[in-house]
Amino acid sequence: MMRRWYAVMLMAVLFPVSVLGRSQSQPYYQSHFPPEEFKARWNKIFDKIGPQAIAIVQGAPQVGGFIYPRQTNEFYYLCGVETPHSYIILDGRARRVTLVLPPRNPRLESAEGRVLSAEDAELAKRLTGADEVLSTSAMTAEWMCQFLGRPALVIYTPMAPAEGAAQSRGELLAAQASIALDYWDGRPSREAHFVGLLRTRFPRVEIRDLSPILDELRSVKSPREIALIRRASQLAGLGLIEAMKATRPGVYEYQLDAVARYVFLVNGARLEGYRSIVASGTANIWNIHYYRNLDQLKEGDLVLMDYAPDYGYYTSDVARMWPVSGRFSPWQRELLQFVLEYRKAILARIRPGVTVQTIMDEAKIAMEEVFRRTKFSKPIYERAARRLVETGGGVFSHPVGMAVHDVGTYTRDVLKPGQVFSIDPQLRVPEENLYLRYEDVVVVTETGMENFTDFLPSELDDIEKLVGRGGLLQVVPPVSEDELRRLSEPNRRTANRADEMVTPADRTARGAIGHRRSKHLSLLGSSPPRVPEVRSPGGANLWMGSRRRSIYARWVPCDFPCMVVGGCEPD
Repeated sequence: MMRRWYAVMLMAVLFPVSVLGRSQSQPYYQSHFPPEEFKARWNKIFDKIGPQAIAIVQGAPQVGGFIYPRQTNEFYYLCGVETPHSYIILDGRARRVTLVLPPRNPRLESAEGRVLSAEDAELAKRLTGADEVLSTSAMTAEWMCQFLGRPALVIYTPMAPAEGAAQSRGELLAAQASIALDYWDGRPSREAHFVGLLRTRFPRVEIRDLSPILDELRSVKSPREIALIRRASQLAGLGLIEAMKATRPGVYEYQLDAVARYVFLVNGARLEGYRSIVASGTANIWNIHYYRNLDQLKEGDLVLMDYAPDYGYYTSDVARMWPVSGRFSPWQRELLQFVLEYRKAILARIRPGVTVQTIMDEAKIAMEEVFRRTKFSKPIYERAARRLVETGGGVFSHPVGMAVHDVGTYTRDVLKPGQVFSIDPQLRVPEENLYLRYEDVVVVTETGMENFTDFLPSELDDIEKLVGRGGLLQVVPPVSEDELRRLSEPNRRTANRADEMVTPADRTARGAIGHRRSKHLSLLGSSPPRVPEVRSPGGANLWMGSRRRSIYARWVPCDFPCMVVGGCEPD
């Protein structure tokens, strides 16, 4: 018989992560893309470069330090291999692909686990679809000369900076320009260095830029890519919901970052797609890419939060604004409601076969009715609103995919199914340093579009219902200075008895439900009723005090998507 229930912790398992079975003796390799998808990409490149050229793409170098290693986007896009210092060669003459991997490093493997290496040639060919696998030790200048054969051959290689973790091309180009201006630095980029080596070692070979070809391919997403962006968007939305619920005066911006990041990580994301923007107050919000996240939330202020994970090398770009107090002030409601109306007008008209300018023109006509029924409290507010509708205010923003500011473009021609981009209407009132925005990521479909974060509250009344109702941050609050001091006391009786330690989080979790016999605590909102009970994968357990308790989770009816979790004491 189950005797007692405790609310224990947030378990945001709306989208449980499936882990494919893999022997630890096997090297790690991704599971999202089959070799057929890579072969389709290679064939498109062969068609672009022609039968008298080859393409060479570098993988990422070995990371320095203890940061999570991540392959470059372009290399991962071509083969899914994460081993550093790898190369892929696409030979347009024979339409064959050679994967070049470093030899095994037993010392590194013993410390960090196995990765694909040259010794795994047959496995690598089976996983990626490559025709041949070589060792980097064999990829000498002499071997390349023999491989190239005819001296008039063309070599394509990416010349744009390769994106890594939480990186986009625009920011990388800006960083390179800054380095170039530094009198005591000025070193070339890794891509420029590689191009220089090719030109020095093969002076009779023409070197061309592969980046435009890769950009064009990446600008239209496959169904598997769309599924990953959808998952990243869903996790981003759930993270923002949890941040809304945790919002109260006195909470720090970085604490909202923390609860959202927890939702990302517990659901399988390994990294963030970009550094979080958690800006409270007019001054911080006006700094469009504010990132320090150090201020306390104050009564009467707005919070702008923009954050998404890196899920399987794909990300999203989602933002909402909400009031710290839980209630929008009259001017906040007035301006945000207008931004919301313009956003609706744009979303309703996105479809394939038309240009973004056509959509903006149609939305502009529809917004005349909104202007007629809106009574602006200040002339500067009406001017700002009209400026938004006239210019679009950045509503059709950047592509989204492997990078948050992804490569490619979609605004020059008619929209095509598979194009993914952010919708980000931004209203500015410079006279009062006001900056207001919503952001969602959409994909163009055959018949219209899909908004990946349609479930995320956007109506102002719905947002107010969420703000401040309490979430993970209130269930597991920051540890107090007094508690930290007590942990350092030399005579603490339980200092060497971890099995008897009761943490502040345990005490808070018990107190959060008010009564020991309470069965559950809503942590993320809710989903539709009649969803079956869910238990943690693999019978996961959680320590509470000195007793081990099974994690229990089930859906309960509330207003927004969420899980309820409790721990039960066994018979």
